Formats: sequence, C-alpha cells, structure tokens
Amino acid sequence: MEKIKETLDYINSKTNGFKPEIAVILGSGLGSFCDNLKGCNIPYDDIPHFASSNVKGHKGELLFCKINNKDCVIMQGRFHFYEGHSMQEATYPIKIFKQLGVKNLIITNAAGGVNKNFNVGDIVLILDHINFMGTNPLIGKNDDSLGERFPDMSNCYDKELINLAKKCAKNLNMDLKEGVYLATTGPSYETAAEIRAYRVLGADVVGMSSVPEAIVANWLKIKTTTLSLVTNFATGVSDTKLSHQEVIETGKTQGQKLSGLIKEIIKNI
Repeated sequence: MEKIKETLDYINSKTNGFKPEIAVILGSGLGSFCDNLKGCNIPYDDIPHFASSNVKGHKGELLFCKINNKDCVIMQGRFHFYEGHSMQEATYPIKIFKQLGVKNLIITNAAGGVNKNFNVGDIVLILDHINFMGTNPLIGKNDDSLGERFPDMSNCYDKELINLAKKCAKNLNMDLKEGVYLATTGPSYETAAEIRAYRVLGADVVGMSSVPEAIVANWLKIKTTTLSLVTNFATGVSDTKLSHQEVIETGKTQGQKLSGLIKEIIKNI
C-alpha cells in the first residue's frame, strides 16, 4: 500500500484532488478520443511506480477531465505484458483508479476479427473473455484490503453497463456487435491454425490486452465494460498480412465512431 500511497500523493498534487468516477482505457490508434478534451495531463514517466508505454499509437499519459459533466480519467495507452512488464505492473493503474474513486471502467482495444461475420471497422461489445495468456494478474499474495482471494467472474463484464452500451448504440443508430474476446500474450500475431482453434472455442475477436485489466477491475469491484474495434481480420480470415501500422490506421479512421459511443455511455452512466 506504500507504493499506492506514493502514486496517489503525486497524482493528487497535480490534480488538486480531482476525484474521477469513470475511467477509460484507450487502445492502439484510439487517441483521437481525447481530441478537444481539456484537463490535466500527466505523463506516465512522471508518475511514481507507473511503467512506461513504448508501443506506437499509445501517447502514454493520464488525462483528468470532465466529459458530459462527469469527472473522468483517461488512460491514453496501456501497459502490455508483451513489453516485458509483469502482470502486476500492467494492471497497477487499475488499483490507482480504485483509490481515486473510480466506480465505472470502460476498456477499449484494437482487435482482430475471428468471427467471419465481423468486418473491419465493426465495434464489438464484449460479453465474456477467454484468458489464453497463460497467467493471471492476481497470482501472488492477496491483499485482502483490496479484494478477495478467489473472486467470482460471472459478472466480470457488468450486465448493467452492457445493457447501457446497447441502449446508447441504439440511440446513435449504431450497429453494435457482441462477442467473446480471447487474449493472447503476443507480440507475434496468431497463426491461422490458432485462429481456427480459437473460433472453435467460441472466440469472436482476439487481442493482446484488456483481460488482465478486466480481471483486476472485477477483483476491485469496479463495474467494467469492454469495447473492441475490429482493426483487421485475424490470420487466415483473409489473405492480407497483418501489421501494427494497419491497426493504427484503422483505429484513426474508425475511432471517431467508437469515441462517440464511449461519450454517449459516459453521458448516461
């Protein structure tokens, strides 16, 4: 808890004790969400015990601001397991959000489409996940002051927020897909054989993030919903070779649609 206190003290010294109730984690290429938002920006490198995000398309800052008159904190880029961070380092910001007063978390990511009925540019509301990362962010000694040793996962993706997201998409006349997210460690993209196996297991989209954050948020009793932007077809679904540049470019071109949905959800929380 000493580390958490040091982080909180620094953040509060910069934000004058700003108490966000909603947090948003932005995935690759989705930084446009913060366009025209004004508030207090804090680089990750300046925050005690925060890791550094070195992935292209991730700005690496916390933004404390108001959105539709709601107090929010925006994580502009995340920490990935494949960067060499431990699971505890990758999910440390979620613990900080809880201590700041966050009650609702909106996670976003860029994902590969496994479901052949999905198209590039589709937004997928995540109903559940499959953890194929081979580890769990809660491994190790449990801090009972933060969460229980064996947390139930039946409402990891909060049903109230799921229904709210559906309602908001309908208000915006948006075709919101639904599905299951499968998480791998990366950084290599999946093989065609792996994608065929994941489809049999029930995966609709695949990516290299989000699940550790959702697990820790659930442990901390933070209501969570996840939105995936399909930025590419998974290996074997099309003949196109995968590249991170394609992910970033699709995020930029299609991100405005996702940004509009996030802001509508925030407005109605």
